[in-house]
Amino acid sequence: MTNMLMKRKLTSSVWQEEGWFVAQCLEVDVASQGETVEEALSNLQEALELHFELPCATVLPVMQTLEVEVAA
Repeated sequence: MTNMLMKRKLTSSVWQEEGWFVAQCLEVDVASQGETVEEALSNLQEALELHFELPCATVLPVMQTLEVEVAA
């Protein structure tokens, strides 16, 4: 089976926190960092490519139900 690849345009926001630049994708909850803006964006691009990669499970997943307490 061959995976079809497509390009998708996403928006990022970059800001500086102390000595690091943080790049965050605005459409998907993925962020990365680097010592420069360019490095942060490059790391974000790699993280997004991994995020959108199809999973390749070696063991079938097990479905579980969890019950958690939340504030009302």
